Amino acid sequence: MQQFFKIEKTSQGKARAGELVTDHGVVQTPIFMPVGTVASVKTVHQRELKDDIKAQIILGNTYHLYLRPGMEVMEEAGGLHKFMNWDLPILTDSGGFQVFSLSGTRKMSEEGVKFKSHIDGSVHLFTPEKSMEIQRQIGADIFMAFDECVAYPAHYNQVKKSMEMTHRWLKRCMDWNEQNPELYGYKQRFFPIVQGSTYSDLRKISAEVIAEAGAEGNAIGGLSVGEPEDELYRITDEVTDILPKDKPRYLMGVGTPWNILESIGLGIDMMDCVMPTRNARNAMLFTWQGVMNLKNEKWKKDFSPLDEFGTSFVDREYSKAYVRHLFVSKEYLAKQIASIHNLAFYLDLVKVAREHILAGDFYEWKNSVVPVLRQRL
Repeated sequence: MQQFFKIEKTSQGKARAGELVTDHGVVQTPIFMPVGTVASVKTVHQRELKDDIKAQIILGNTYHLYLRPGMEVMEEAGGLHKFMNWDLPILTDSGGFQVFSLSGTRKMSEEGVKFKSHIDGSVHLFTPEKSMEIQRQIGADIFMAFDECVAYPAHYNQVKKSMEMTHRWLKRCMDWNEQNPELYGYKQRFFPIVQGSTYSDLRKISAEVIAEAGAEGNAIGGLSVGEPEDELYRITDEVTDILPKDKPRYLMGVGTPWNILESIGLGIDMMDCVMPTRNARNAMLFTWQGVMNLKNEKWKKDFSPLDEFGTSFVDREYSKAYVRHLFVSKEYLAKQIASIHNLAFYLDLVKVAREHILAGDFYEWKNSVVPVLRQRL
């Protein structure tokens, strides 16, 4: 069987360039994964994702897809790839983060989490086994263990209790996976998730448990939930010291362009975040020169290209003044243009980061570009 992950080069520190080999294609790492919560990356066509944004892998969301369209539709369609007409790799989260964010309408026990649908108020139970079953039916190339993600800040004892339950749930996920083969004739890879909030000793325990599980890749969860940036980097650094070096490491829900580069420098291979599309819909554009708020008056008569260093067609074909006009006029096209721009920028960012890892000068390059990326234009 073909090797799932191989490292091509490690930079002077922890940064590395590698490849993930899935049945739906090869993913070059480090990689950013656009979030397609409900079988759609908001405002963006699949063709644009592939041809203009150059996305290599996208995310689907277990909780949302389970509620709508539902697993009967998903199985009849032949899985998420066929349902949404996306023939490249897909990763699904376990639904845990969404369920736990419904704090007012959920009840947790050792068995799992009982919650009310945000759509119609109907009551559902997610157990580790149920999460695995749904992710089988969705048919993602990479799928995640069912875990509990605590809010930040959280008391030490609460975090410890939650982490221990995540570890017990992991065992149940793995048992279910061993007993239930894939549905659609291709391989699904399973990633467990390190928890422990910002407590170093708990993160160490969790990272060791997750490493010992021997899965094909590993994820770090429970970060980018409101903790300071230096805490995000500190914990990521500590955890990547423990997780196996020969397996991909996925930092969940991160983040800004500078978060992404710093995380790559700490040994992260995969990241995702709703930020490029969510901020795009609010007229915030990320560029190699810094961050633009396109609603600002200063762009009103700026007829230069949207982004002269951008890699997508929208950067060349539309001016700053025009896209600002669309936002001020509340035209839907504004959100679409900005989303394509931001996602294409994020994919360009990790592509260039990879080139610098291969060239051997990643850290010098990162340290020079991060202050520029953070600038407000």
